[in-house]
Amino acid sequence: MKRLRWLLIGLAVLLLVLLVNTLRFSSKQLSDVPPAASVSVGDSAVNRLVAALRLRTVSYSDESLTDTTQFDQFLSLLQQSFPRIHQQLKRETFNQYGLLYEWKGKNPALKPVLLTGHYDVVPVIQGTQKMWKRPPFDGLLEGGFLYGRGTLDDKSSVMAQLEAVEGLLATGFQPERTIMLAYGQDEEVTGFRGAQTMAAELERRKITLEYVLDEGGVIKTDGIPGLPRPVALIGIGEKGYASIELTTVSKGGHSSMPPKQTSIGLVAEAVSKLEKNPFPARLDAGLDQMFTYIGPEMPFGQRIVFANQWLFAPLITRIMAQSNSGNATLRTTTAPTIFQAGVKDNVLPIEATATINFRILPGETVETVAERVKEVIDDERIQVNVLKKFISQPSPVSNPNALGFERIHRTIKGVYPETIVTPYLTLGGTDSRFYARVCPQIYRFSPTPMNDEDTQRVHGTNERISLKDYRNMIRFYATLIRNSQN
Repeated sequence: MKRLRWLLIGLAVLLLVLLVNTLRFSSKQLSDVPPAASVSVGDSAVNRLVAALRLRTVSYSDESLTDTTQFDQFLSLLQQSFPRIHQQLKRETFNQYGLLYEWKGKNPALKPVLLTGHYDVVPVIQGTQKMWKRPPFDGLLEGGFLYGRGTLDDKSSVMAQLEAVEGLLATGFQPERTIMLAYGQDEEVTGFRGAQTMAAELERRKITLEYVLDEGGVIKTDGIPGLPRPVALIGIGEKGYASIELTTVSKGGHSSMPPKQTSIGLVAEAVSKLEKNPFPARLDAGLDQMFTYIGPEMPFGQRIVFANQWLFAPLITRIMAQSNSGNATLRTTTAPTIFQAGVKDNVLPIEATATINFRILPGETVETVAERVKEVIDDERIQVNVLKKFISQPSPVSNPNALGFERIHRTIKGVYPETIVTPYLTLGGTDSRFYARVCPQIYRFSPTPMNDEDTQRVHGTNERISLKDYRNMIRFYATLIRNSQN
């Protein structure tokens, strides 16, 4: 009986703790935010975006494939389209096509804010052109949508930022805080010639930024599981990137007399070990911050879970790991992408190689990933080699309580009042990672409403943006600049 009594007392205490934590789990959504001021956006702004979309600023890893005349025309288009910017702002170019603008503020004691994006785009996959409702580089309208490569990634953000600044200049607005604009020409391949070079120059000049805003999260109009309301996802960190080659060499020979394990078998076994032993799941790389923001907005039962992550972390992890996207936010992911071996069906291959791509969770590094790969494979016959062509360490995790996040949050509420705002972890890579050297507070958000179907259009077929959403993007950036003046 005593054991039962103590068990009941313990259960009662646990329930009390869970209840108290849940009742104290208050909303982090800003309230009483006034509507953002309207911004006059006429057809001319849409026409300028159309002109930008018609320029095929496609970047390639092999620079010899890049049509630089299209990039030259884009720079000329900006000069013609935004005369006030090019008269009143300082403009610099880096490696010919990287663009850095400085709008000097009246108060030099305030750190500058950097709005950044990129105007290069990915190519359209051969054979898919006919699948587009409108040709991908014609900039044509249908049903209130503007179709074209770059409408979502990322010419719309670049053009909307410039439209916002040009519009503010037209009203005589002069910022207290310096506003900087940086636009890369090679984000889709490496970002080395654009963003990396510009960030290095800011560091050389000893410029420290208040915050950086790049592309990344969007307004998820169909919500997220458990919260079927529009959710604005502000990236406070992004995963790193590394590819590792696994290679083995054997004697080869005739396929009629195979050894117990061929070179293909050895590498395949190594790959299988990695897939069967995924990296451990963690909630401390941005997910815990996300749950702190979305948890209070959920029904009571789910609110209990998110208010008590210390107890329910295993349950949260198990549920999230059931989907590919959820699993990717929990851990460093392991993705075999290339396998090379053999030249003839009756010849044993001498060498076999597999390439594994890792997207690395903040808190880990390329080096720790390589070490763990060796430990899991645990086979001296397999050579483990990190491919140096392109690696990126995961970013630091920015503070959602800092000024920059608050200003972005406030601006979202002013333009999209029904939206729930939350930090989250960006799974892809952006140019913003290079600016960590000059700013600890980097955020990744594009004010673009998108549902699950729309997200498939990024780098895909029928990329498009509605005219209403584009006009609101311009309003968002103009409001953000105003909100960031103190």
